[in-house]
Amino acid sequence: MSKTINVGIGFATGRRSFRKVLKTYIFNFKESGLTEKENVNLNLFVAYDLGYQNTKSTDYTNVRGDLLELLDQTYFIGKSSMQKETDLLLRENIITKKEATLFFGIGYAAKRNAVVYAAIKNKMDYLIFLDDDEYPLAVTNTRRSAIWSGQHVLAEHLSHIKAADITNGHHCGYISPIPYIEFNDVLSEDTFRVFIEAISNDIINWETIRSVMDNGGVTYADTKVLVSNESEEVPLHNHTKFISGSNLCINLTDPARVSPFYNPPGARGEDTFLSTCLEARKVLRVPCYTFHDGFSTYQHIMDGVLPIHLKDISADAQPIITRFYHACVGWIRYKPLLLYITQREAYEEKIAQMREHLASTLPSISAFFDCPSFMNINSELEQYHRNVKKHYRQFLETQRVWRRITDYLEATRTEEK
Repeated sequence: MSKTINVGIGFATGRRSFRKVLKTYIFNFKESGLTEKENVNLNLFVAYDLGYQNTKSTDYTNVRGDLLELLDQTYFIGKSSMQKETDLLLRENIITKKEATLFFGIGYAAKRNAVVYAAIKNKMDYLIFLDDDEYPLAVTNTRRSAIWSGQHVLAEHLSHIKAADITNGHHCGYISPIPYIEFNDVLSEDTFRVFIEAISNDIINWETIRSVMDNGGVTYADTKVLVSNESEEVPLHNHTKFISGSNLCINLTDPARVSPFYNPPGARGEDTFLSTCLEARKVLRVPCYTFHDGFSTYQHIMDGVLPIHLKDISADAQPIITRFYHACVGWIRYKPLLLYITQREAYEEKIAQMREHLASTLPSISAFFDCPSFMNINSELEQYHRNVKKHYRQFLETQRVWRRITDYLEATRTEEK
């Protein structure tokens, strides 16, 4: 008889729509046959944030009984349950209060770390992270119509993860916050390109961005990937193997090979900073897609309504401009640390170049979007540049704390045996 594998299904969430997304994924697991396999245990891990959309704990924990029957165990990680775990680690002298705040405190990285910690503690072999605004579907653009196909996301990861440290799938839909723009005398394409390249990471390719913009802000699935059964290794770029934070599976069978998440205070990029820890790890891109509903426009997809045409994301609506602005701030906040980690020798030169490019483009960006707030991006860059060494120390400290925690969990496992 084959060995039973324990699979963790992880969400770091704060949206009211979580249970609807969860229902979709659980039925997807059932449709793929995973819930019927006696040698596969499916376990749910949910770290939730009540402050993001002013939710209640029951918005996450009140899962329908027929769905729970398809899972083996469920673990809901709120503030009080996480406090119990940190109190335990404090009593055992594994971490200090300051380290507990750094590792399990506020932010997306902390929520993801809580999920990974709980998964290892509960003896999971593998952990897949799914997002609460992504669905197990792929969409292609065929003869100007949206063609949809279901995706066995978890099953695809499980067929590859044994031979890797991390597997990462593909994304389609509204991945990019960059809207469709009709360039004019106020904002030229070259000015916008310089701005995007100044604030984003090095693997952003302008031609790819331009093609997504031409598709109205929609990223369509690659049909070659959809008909493939092969994975491919994620390439190394400046000591980094870039991954995304969802449609992401982590091999937990050797916790010493697992790295923690980190993001600078007030910033995002927790998946990017994990990417910088993967040079010596085997990271595979696997042939499955999730549809990213970045504007929460298509939640009715989970009720079986598949649109024939996907709406353009145009730069003439305030919510779209606001989302784009917040994305720009998020990018600029984490870029100094990313440069400091991956291109230390050229760091000052890169920051000087960013200053120059922002100075030449921000006035046009602000004028085009009629949003003076874009000028704040200059001060955001300077603030995170000033604190880059502090954030780098926190980044390294997070890894040291994680090593002590995983050593403790391994020792506990050994004692139990």
